[in-house]
Amino acid sequence: MENASSVKEFILLGLSENQGVQKTCFVMFLLFYMIILAGNLLIVITVISSQRLNSPMYFFLCYLSFVDICYSSVTAPKMIADFLVENKTISFVGCIAQLFGVHFFGCTEIFILTVMAYDRYVAICRPLHYTTLMTRRVCGRMVIGSWVGGFLHSIVQTILTTQLPFCGPNKIDHYFCDVHPLLQLACTNTYAVGIIVVANSGMIALSCFFILVMSYIVILASLKSQTSEGRYKALSTCGSHITVVILFFGPCTFVYIRPSSNLSEDKSVAVFYTVITPMLNPLIYTLRNEEVKSAMRKLWSRKVGSKNGKVVIEILPLKIGISGPVYVVFMENKNNVTEFILHGLTQDKTVAKVCFLLFLLFYVTIILGNLLIIITIKTSEQLNSPMYFFLSYLSFVDISYSTVTVPKLIYDLLVEKTTISFVGCIAQLFAGHFFGCTEIFLLTAMAYDRCIAICKPLHYTNIVNKHVCGWLVAASWVGGFVHSMVQTLMAIQLPFCGPNEIDHYFCDVHPLLKLVCTDTYIVGVTVAANSGVISLSCFVVLVVSYAVILVSLRTRSSEGRLKALYTCTSHITVVVLFFGPCIFIYMRPSTTFSADKMVSVFYTVITPMLNPLIYTLRNAEVKNAMKKLWSRKVKRSEQ
Repeated sequence: MENASSVKEFILLGLSENQGVQKTCFVMFLLFYMIILAGNLLIVITVISSQRLNSPMYFFLCYLSFVDICYSSVTAPKMIADFLVENKTISFVGCIAQLFGVHFFGCTEIFILTVMAYDRYVAICRPLHYTTLMTRRVCGRMVIGSWVGGFLHSIVQTILTTQLPFCGPNKIDHYFCDVHPLLQLACTNTYAVGIIVVANSGMIALSCFFILVMSYIVILASLKSQTSEGRYKALSTCGSHITVVILFFGPCTFVYIRPSSNLSEDKSVAVFYTVITPMLNPLIYTLRNEEVKSAMRKLWSRKVGSKNGKVVIEILPLKIGISGPVYVVFMENKNNVTEFILHGLTQDKTVAKVCFLLFLLFYVTIILGNLLIIITIKTSEQLNSPMYFFLSYLSFVDISYSTVTVPKLIYDLLVEKTTISFVGCIAQLFAGHFFGCTEIFLLTAMAYDRCIAICKPLHYTNIVNKHVCGWLVAASWVGGFVHSMVQTLMAIQLPFCGPNEIDHYFCDVHPLLKLVCTDTYIVGVTVAANSGVISLSCFVVLVVSYAVILVSLRTRSSEGRLKALYTCTSHITVVVLFFGPCIFIYMRPSTTFSADKMVSVFYTVITPMLNPLIYTLRNAEVKNAMKKLWSRKVKRSEQ
């Protein structure tokens, strides 16, 4: 569908235009968003890992927490970033995508809350029939119905908006894109669309809220015949849900049940259902629920399931529709290995002392060099192209990536007992793959940037704009997170009941697989399919992109050819240094070689250290920007 409008981007005015208030809001909402992620993830992990929290109520709670994470992630990161920048713009496509995401996850949450109310009604009013009415098949269908309902609702809202013509002002007096603020900017009569919005969004919120109120009236009426103890227990399980319902439905009803109008209070009211409610949900459901608190204590004390030597897996069938049974796996990883011994790079004390000085120097160079690049790019007005935008993120990832392994390596070179706890080992494995895979995707994005810049220079600014760059960086982080989660989940399910000595200087999947007291063939193949294929496929994409660049340079002048190759050489050098060792380590089946430790040094230490040198020594723009930054600081110190 093509939108006939002259507006290509919108300006979000945000919560406040006062600079002092914006800085305060940045700190506050960043804290809120971190609480949302940590709290809701904790609930999801607790419900999945606990065998006791397997009732339908906790099944729905798990999905509610997941939806809360997604819902807040649609608006909060953009709002937080906008507090720090002057140009608070969002592209037309980005605006529509945000609108779709808000209504998709928001409406899904409304339906899940309604389903949870029905679950409480059946549990309290018809306890003898509860297990037959609320079967796993029924619960699964209810969750699927919630997602489908949210999708259909958001599709209607999105289609309505994309058909509107925007040909005048483009300032949205809000911190995210929603239907009402956009209707105010449309250069046509929006009365009919406004009525449809009320009929769609408003009536869904109001009707579901009415169902919830009626269900709790029925529950209260049924409690008259129960004992005081039974009444207290029933109300205790409902109290948390009623609190969430009031916090979420009240603001939603206020915003969406009235005709198309935009009030100044809408922004503040919207904060409640996009930020406050997702943040309070974990606190409400844990502080008022003894079962969840008890499960969290057991999860914490178990420390990722390290206990008594076996892996116990309980598979509970969850039959959903015609697709057959889907199995929900609750795992308790029971090991008699609570810590591992890292052999490190060498066991020779003299060599260890030399390595200590060497790697300490390397690590200091990594931190200072990459920090210098980040500061130079952030402070220089000349380095504002997408290439340097990606380079600043690459430097940040390099600092993070090396910090996962190098400090522990340096410390272990001075001590005799080079141990790492089971939890610490898993955390190191997760972080190593998270930042490593993120770097792979960033390097691929940088190759795409160079390909467009050289092969399509006239369209470069349109294709690789700020929003596209932002999405590419975000996708790199998400890709790294998904990859590392797969690696981590595979590792924590493995039983370690024998030797605990790792012939490496950090925890990685291949060395850990050698210590497992079970057959690891399938896991080894999965690792190769996950890590190896990502490395190899991205490397192939990089090679193809540079092949396309070389072919396109045939028609250029010698001067243009030299300039194009000059900007690509730095990137090619980094790619070869990083991808070569990664492919060697992860593209083979589950086996370890003595050379693995030395090869790993290249992508964990050498490449992050050389990146600043490669990008500065071979790049005149970065060198000039660094000279200006240095001269500016010298002038300030003289004054």
